Amino acid sequence: ARGIRHTAVRQAHHKYESDFHDKYGNLVLLGGAVVFTAVWGYVLTQAGIEWGLSPIGRITPKEWKE
Repeated sequence: ARGIRHTAVRQAHHKYESDFHDKYGNLVLLGGAVVFTAVWGYVLTQAGIEWGLSPIGRITPKEWKE
């Protein structure tokens, strides 16, 4: 039990050093969001994909059978 308590006290008194995530985490997250938005913006608008969302012009009504 002394070892655990000693370790906890030592960590509590240890000066907190910022790591990579503290320094650059928000910047990396923001950069990823920008790239994500740019890529999908291109795909949705410029890639020439035929999405086929509207049935107008593709579906013709059948003749009515009595």
